[in-house]
Amino acid sequence: MSVLDRVEAALNSIRPYLETDGGNVSVEEITPENVVRLKLLGSCGSCPMSIMTLKAGIEEAIKKAVPEITGVEAINLTDIDDPNAVLPENLR
Repeated sequence: MSVLDRVEAALNSIRPYLETDGGNVSVEEITPENVVRLKLLGSCGSCPMSIMTLKAGIEEAIKKAVPEITGVEAINLTDIDDPNAVLPENLR
């Protein structure tokens, strides 16, 4: 089974939880450095807890199932450490 197939299988194990809240993710690419680049879909793209979901849920599930993955990042989510990051209204 390919790395992508194993990443998709890991995501399929947590998709029901994301879908419960109206969200989902799609794999955009796996870089040569084994970083999974995801796109957050639906409510996941605008949820203030998306960074937590990405790090504590999605990244953990992927790394557990596919140990050679070195990181997970969302292409449509501003990193919380980014100096240009803007907090959602309800967190200001």
